[in-house]
Amino acid sequence: MRIIADLQIHSKYSRACSQDLVPGNIGLWADKKGIGIVGTGDFTHPKWLEELKAALVETKPGLYQLKDPPASQAGERAGRSARVYFMLTCEVSSIYKQGDKVRRIHNMIWAPDFDAAGRLIAGLEKRGCNLKSDGRPIIGVHCDELVKICLEADPRIVVIPAHAWTPHFGLFGSLSGFDSIEEAFGDQAKHIFAIETGLSSDPKMNWQISKLDNISLVSNSDAHSLRKLGREANVFEIDEDKLSYDEIIRIIKNKDPKEFLYTIEFFPEEGKYHLDGHADCKFSCLPAKTKKLQGICPICGKKLLVGVLNRVEGLGDREYGYTPKRALPFKNVIPLEEIIAGTFGTGVGKKVLQTYEQMVKAKPEFEILLDLPKEEIAGISDPVIAESVIRVRDGRVHIEAGYDGIFGRISIYTDQERKKLYKKAEQQGLF
Repeated sequence: MRIIADLQIHSKYSRACSQDLVPGNIGLWADKKGIGIVGTGDFTHPKWLEELKAALVETKPGLYQLKDPPASQAGERAGRSARVYFMLTCEVSSIYKQGDKVRRIHNMIWAPDFDAAGRLIAGLEKRGCNLKSDGRPIIGVHCDELVKICLEADPRIVVIPAHAWTPHFGLFGSLSGFDSIEEAFGDQAKHIFAIETGLSSDPKMNWQISKLDNISLVSNSDAHSLRKLGREANVFEIDEDKLSYDEIIRIIKNKDPKEFLYTIEFFPEEGKYHLDGHADCKFSCLPAKTKKLQGICPICGKKLLVGVLNRVEGLGDREYGYTPKRALPFKNVIPLEEIIAGTFGTGVGKKVLQTYEQMVKAKPEFEILLDLPKEEIAGISDPVIAESVIRVRDGRVHIEAGYDGIFGRISIYTDQERKKLYKKAEQQGLF
């Protein structure tokens, strides 16, 4: 059974996150997307933990489903129709001094059950961590110490560096990160078996670094709103009878392509830290030009923010395009709403949202994006949208890369291409 898993999201208790991120809504939207397992996010926050305990019931070992929940804040009702499994996950922000600079590292923590989560929370609070301030709390705990605290709480708890290449808060980030897992985690590095690639990198970029060959590369949405669920995800093949927290961890660790089928990825250029650049001056460039400029913005003279592409190349010991023997496949996608908006040549407005709801009422979003034949997509939308989905599947897109906090732009058509396709469809009587 194919299961799509998005194991890193946030709740309404995290800074700059939607208030609609409550259990019932998350369940509804996960089903709408076709997500089989979703992270709870933020389980270290006391109020969110209370809501999770009230809303969820364990139905598989270490996995939970919604009870009969009340109507959601968005006015919808999940009821028993929400089939998604929840896994206890959170993210913490470790800020501390090590070596010659301040480190700011985000790590995901996954727990096998509420009891283990409770012991972890007690362990963090014992070390003076304020977990009430935010769903993604800031703690002064070093990465190696964090692993020790987690394993003391329960040996099945895992720590995975989040969005590992993000300049500001990534394990390998250009501003406050490290050059290796060992440098960050010390003698606890042996417990780090995976990293999250983040929106601005994909597995092919990470394959340039031989030290990551035995590390599993996972992808998750880091969603701050319901509509962002599943923008990146992991795809597993798991027997229904074996489905459990432990089985998910085993599959990620083993990297068997018969079980860990592939990851679902942004086009990395769409991430907001892909290239080097300076947002205030609207200037971006490739690593080679940054080197020629000696890291200085040619417009204002300030430092350029070194992006993910540059950082990967700096740590890499292989040419781009090298594929390790145990590399797992990946697929680049664009969320369906963005595909519809790109087809219409508009923003995500009323018409786009109506079309999206019409389509996902017929089939889950991931089935449309990954599996459905062109003719069937046209049957639940129109022929040009169907063409758009197929173009994204094939990677036939126009790319303008992001930099210094500005998301990149992925266009399916030029204006001229779009007009030509609609005119052709009208002439063929397809509208």
